[in-house]
Amino acid sequence: MNISVKKLKKIPVKNGDVLKIINKKEDNFKGFGEVYFSRIDFGSIKAWKRHLSMHMNLVVPVGKVKFNFIIDNKHETLIIGEDNYCIISVPPGIWFGFQGLKDNNLVLNFSDIIHDDSEVERAPTDKFLFKYL
Repeated sequence: MNISVKKLKKIPVKNGDVLKIINKKEDNFKGFGEVYFSRIDFGSIKAWKRHLSMHMNLVVPVGKVKFNFIIDNKHETLIIGEDNYCIISVPPGIWFGFQGLKDNNLVLNFSDIIHDDSEVERAPTDKFLFKYL
C-alpha cells in the first residue's frame, strides 16, 4: 500500500492559468464520490486521520501544504502547492496529517466515495511524531 505523486498541468492563459486536476482515464481515478476543499491556516496542523474505504486524491491549488503520512510505521513527507503543483493519491488505510505553510492554504480532496464518519479513524495530534518545519 503506497501513495503516489504526479505532477499536474498548469496551462498558461492570459489573465489567469488553468490548473488541471484529474480525468476519468487516469490511473488514480477510482470513481467519483465527492470533491471538497479544506482550508488550513499558516502553521496549523490537522492530524491524524485514516480512511478505511476512501481513496483520496489531494491537490493544493492555493498556498503550500506539508503532508505527513504513516506507511508501514514509517513517515513519508511531501510538500505540494502552487510552486509544486501535484496530486497525491492516497489509498485507504494510511494515517495522514497536514500543516499549512503559507497564510492562505486550500486543500482539495477528490475522493471515490462520499464522506462517511463511520469509515474514518481519528487520533490525537500527538499519536505520531508530526515532522514540523
